[in-house]
Amino acid sequence: MFKQSAKAALLLKGGAVGVIPTDTIYGICGSAFNRKTVEKIYKLRKRNPKKPVIVLIENIDDLKKFGVKISSSQKKFLAKVWPGKVSVILKCSLKKFVYLHRGIKTIAFRMPRNKELQSILKISGPLVAPSANLEGCKPAKNIKEAKKYFGDKVFYLNKGNLVSKPSKLIDLTGKISKILR
Repeated sequence: MFKQSAKAALLLKGGAVGVIPTDTIYGICGSAFNRKTVEKIYKLRKRNPKKPVIVLIENIDDLKKFGVKISSSQKKFLAKVWPGKVSVILKCSLKKFVYLHRGIKTIAFRMPRNKELQSILKISGPLVAPSANLEGCKPAKNIKEAKKYFGDKVFYLNKGNLVSKPSKLIDLTGKISKILR
């Protein structure tokens, strides 16, 4: 693992907020288990407080940490699309995670394929990872653009320019799965 990535992983685990490369674009990331960190990300992004964020996980077992139960058909589906650029919305009704599901009682999860990001998640644990931008603005393609949004309020892990489509978003909460984007 790269030295910078290991340092970033430890900072994230400790509650810091950082702009890091995800498997799609730069994200403004922090520990999904640290309520203060998550609220700081909402504040920094000027994000709608009713809108949940995507949570990056290292492996399917991480879902249990959120009290998420998946059916055998959901498990088969996830085995086909993960790891990859597919985020899935699953039911998460635990009251202690209301700061993540924002009262909607669902959370979108993604298990990235990117090896460096996987190694960060192995140390940091699950991360909230909305795109690195202010709500309604273009996602940052590089650290220079991200710094215009967040200045010195976060740390940065620079991997040059990142341009990608956002992850596919699939709702698995109903009887029939729905592709939302």
